[in-house]
Amino acid sequence: MGTSNKLGFWVLTALVVGNMVGSGIFMLPRSLSEAASPAGVLLAWLLTGLGVMMIALVFGNLAIRKPNLTGGPQIYAKELFKPGSKASILSGFMASWGYWIGNLAGNVAIITTFTGYLSTFFPILTSEANWFTVGGYTLKVGNGLTFIVCSILLWGTHFVILQGLESAGKLNFAATAAKVTGFFLFIIVGLFAFEKANMLPMMDTRMGDSGQTFGLMSQVNNAALVTLWAFCGLESAVVFASRARRKIDVKRATIVGLFIALGIYIGISTLVMGMLDQNILINSEKPLIDAIETVLGPVGGKVLAAIGLVSLFGSTIGWVMLSAEVPYQAAKQGLFLPAFLKENKKGLPTFSLILTNGIAQIFIFSTVSKSISGAFDFIIFIATLAYLVPYFIASVYQFKLVIKGETYESGKSRVLDGVIAAIATVYSAWVIISGTSDLKTFVFGIILLSSGIFFYKSVIKNKHEETKEELLSA
Repeated sequence: MGTSNKLGFWVLTALVVGNMVGSGIFMLPRSLSEAASPAGVLLAWLLTGLGVMMIALVFGNLAIRKPNLTGGPQIYAKELFKPGSKASILSGFMASWGYWIGNLAGNVAIITTFTGYLSTFFPILTSEANWFTVGGYTLKVGNGLTFIVCSILLWGTHFVILQGLESAGKLNFAATAAKVTGFFLFIIVGLFAFEKANMLPMMDTRMGDSGQTFGLMSQVNNAALVTLWAFCGLESAVVFASRARRKIDVKRATIVGLFIALGIYIGISTLVMGMLDQNILINSEKPLIDAIETVLGPVGGKVLAAIGLVSLFGSTIGWVMLSAEVPYQAAKQGLFLPAFLKENKKGLPTFSLILTNGIAQIFIFSTVSKSISGAFDFIIFIATLAYLVPYFIASVYQFKLVIKGETYESGKSRVLDGVIAAIATVYSAWVIISGTSDLKTFVFGIILLSSGIFFYKSVIKNKHEETKEELLSA
């Protein structure tokens, strides 16, 4: 690969920021206000920032110490065990499966957010009127139309990508420019419209679905998984590590990108809490638009909604491609079914793209029975838990390298990396435990992750056949 095709520090940083700052920036202010009081939200951001920073350092260290392991955080799973062993293949497969599930569920969160902002121009998308009844189930007009719009966006993006990466890349670039413009506009307005009274009381109890009350620390636990969703995509520079001009740029871009995203998220979350009454914010389907309309009126809301739609469309293109790429790369490593290797003439993983979007379509059914915000909350919990598996594994693998002393010569750097790996491991485990405390989320998450077992036998069978062919040809 020539030097001109290598990615420099700023390009890698842009990838990290662009993939992290997606649908979350538009919906998280509402989700966080529902989960925690303003004090709880700020504490959750700070704790998440610290924990994710440790994970970012883990990714950066592994990119430098294990430059041959590229393609995403799930790649480290198979390195925890003896190469070629059943344990190595199983762990690599399950980590790739979980990461894939997280990606395609995340796509649905972006798509449902898109529909929520589209309702600014077409209020019928939130209509509670009855459309039709089948048996004992009545479909609301808003939910039915939302399902249709989400499906059109999903498969429309699918066909845009099939036209080639160049055209998709141009659309994504335009969307990124619109995103930056929108955030700049919002921050300027928000600084002038901020009212401290909207954030009072800073510490207040929150009520659960079954009527239980949550104090400050319980709120931080509840908000931790929501805030972590904002940083899914942190590993983007790691995914492109093989294309980096310098391996050290992967680590630096990950850290700098994290700080930029953290500043954007904390800044906008705080501004929205100061622009809207807490009760209004909790019940908002499009919090950023509702916030800016308090200052600029409907015109301001429509401008921001249009920018948001363009931004979310671009994010959809990027994440759909990434979702299809995960099983495709895993198949190249012998960790997924060979069918995922099928490409079209333009080198696009067609089978993986079709199956990924087909499963995403199933997730979109959640919009039929839930509001946009309800579907978004449910999906990000499942998606974030799926992402945490590879994050946790990467942290454990870093810890393994430290204990064995592999790639280490300096005792000082070994101790420091050991502390970082330990904190990252504990943080990942804590968020997993907090996120799975809800039985429904836990059960559904386990079903999604364990469903990969049905395909594992075919993977291991194919792996054995490949091994036999290699021995016969030797």
